[in-house]
Amino acid sequence: MNYIDPHIHMISRTTDDYQRMAYAQCAAISEPAFWAGFDRGTAAGFHDYFRHLTEVEPKRAALFHIRHYTWLCINAKEAENVSLSRDVIALIPEFLSKPNVLGIGEIGLNKNTANEATIFQEHLNLAMKTDELVLIHTPHLEDKYKGTRMIIDMLKGDRRVKPHRVCVDHVEEHTVRLALDNGFWCGMTLYPTTKCTPSRACDIIESVGTDRIMANSAGDWGKSDPLAVPELIQEMKRRGHSEATIQKIVYDNPLSFWRQSRNWKEWPTEA
Repeated sequence: MNYIDPHIHMISRTTDDYQRMAYAQCAAISEPAFWAGFDRGTAAGFHDYFRHLTEVEPKRAALFHIRHYTWLCINAKEAENVSLSRDVIALIPEFLSKPNVLGIGEIGLNKNTANEATIFQEHLNLAMKTDELVLIHTPHLEDKYKGTRMIIDMLKGDRRVKPHRVCVDHVEEHTVRLALDNGFWCGMTLYPTTKCTPSRACDIIESVGTDRIMANSAGDWGKSDPLAVPELIQEMKRRGHSEATIQKIVYDNPLSFWRQSRNWKEWPTEA
C-alpha cells in the first residue's frame, strides 16, 4: 500500500532510510523545519538550512521516486531567542514560493514560555498575510496538555485563522479532541518514547474516527523509526480495518490537507 509520511526530518536520516522507505511504498513526505540538535547562532545558518530543505533534500528524495515537501520556520526550542527568531522569520518570505514549500511549520511551543508564544504569534501573522498552511508542534510529555490548550487559544484568538488549514501535530489521547473539536486537522506521531505507538494510534483512530487525522514518524536525530507509518498499517490490518480505512489515514488524509497549499500542483496520473 502506498503511504505518505507527513512529518519526518530527512536531513537527519541516511540515504539508506530513503531506500527502505521506497521499498515500503512511501509515495511522499513532508519535512518541517526543526531543531538541528543544537541552538544555531545566526540567521545565516537558517538561510542555508532553508536552501537545503528546498533545493538539496528534494533531489535526494527523487532518487528513490519519493516526492519531498517542506515547511519553514524557526522551531519552538530556538524561539526563546526573540531577536534571532525575528531575523529568521524575516528570511522566510524569500522561500515561500519554492515549489515544495507547503507552508509555515512546525511552529508551536516547547516549554510554554512567553517568548515562545510571542514568536508563535509572529509566525502565525506571516502565515495569515501570505495565505499559508500551518503545521503546529505541541510540547512533549508533561507540558503537552497545557501547551496544546495555549496554542488552540492563540489560534482561535486570531480571526484570520481557518481551522481546516491548520494541522495540530503530536496529538495523544488527552489532546486529540482539543484539535478535532475545534475544527483543526491533527497528526499522531509514532515515536517510541515521548509520543504514540502504533497500537495507541490505532486506539485513537477507533475512538475518534478517521476524519481530519493522519499519522507520521517524525523521524529525526533521536531514537525513531522512518518506517513507523508502515508499522501502523500492519497494526490496523491486524485489527481488521479495511484497506479503504487504512488508506484514508496514511494517504488520502495527508494529501487532502496538503492540497490546500497555494503552491500545490497535482501529481501526474499514473498509467
